[in-house]
Amino acid sequence: MLTNLTDFDLRLIRVFLAVADARGITAAQATLNVSQSTISSQLAALETRVGFRLCERGRGGFRMTAKGERFAMSARRLLVATHAFCAEATNMDRQLVGELNLGLIGHTPFSQNARISDAIARFRQRDQAVRFNIHIRPPGELEEHVLNGSVDIAIGYFWHRVPSLDYTALFIERQYAYCGARHPLFERAGHVDPDEAAQCEWAWRSYPLPEARHSTTERNVTAIADNMEAVALLILSGHHLGYLPVHFAKPYLDSGLLRQINPVSLQYDVTFHMVTRRAPRAGEIQRAFVDDLRAVHLNETSDAVLP
Repeated sequence: MLTNLTDFDLRLIRVFLAVADARGITAAQATLNVSQSTISSQLAALETRVGFRLCERGRGGFRMTAKGERFAMSARRLLVATHAFCAEATNMDRQLVGELNLGLIGHTPFSQNARISDAIARFRQRDQAVRFNIHIRPPGELEEHVLNGSVDIAIGYFWHRVPSLDYTALFIERQYAYCGARHPLFERAGHVDPDEAAQCEWAWRSYPLPEARHSTTERNVTAIADNMEAVALLILSGHHLGYLPVHFAKPYLDSGLLRQINPVSLQYDVTFHMVTRRAPRAGEIQRAFVDDLRAVHLNETSDAVLP
């Protein structure tokens, strides 16, 4: 009976699975590169070890037994687990081993997503075996996830400062106020007086936008949305004005569905930050990736480290 497993047993199991996959000893010869008699002897040795018949073979042809079918399924799970163990053991001596959880907000400008991709590429050149987990969340949720440890590094627009978090400015996003083609201001868009625009109905974000607080009054904000797609729908309806990032509004602008109301007066900049927990010492994986983010965004050398 098979009460313990040896390297020889693993070799016999691999032979058996090769025969099972080929549906016969003759067909398995090319894969195993050994004679039929050797394969038959190896199958017999494995059957002796396990204590039951795995397959019928002979003049009547090849056929797996019911126990052989079950044994094959178990054997495949064993080899998968063995391979995973070997891969993990091989990677143990690497410098960085583990997971990194990144939090991002949706619809970041293409150029900045490219930089994040550059940071990932730089990180992958390190001696590492790290699995990336990327989460797309609203800004407020990202801060919560960083605080509770489910996200290691977050990148987004954050309108307040949590004392236990560190904020590093990465890039600036320009936003303009837009109106849709159905809006009464559309034909005069580009030169509309800000005071006139302030009297219209506006679509606003569900989080504070202090940079745009003088655009209108609270009573004229008649629609609230927590993402850019929803704001765009409200603007396109022709009943609301609203702010959108340049990169997000461009396809609508190019197709003639949106226009900037007054690009000189009704615009503001949003600073995007990298957020991490304030701790005596960050983990090695987090420190390394922050280093790479700083290198691609801030043109710092890869020697920079977190405090």
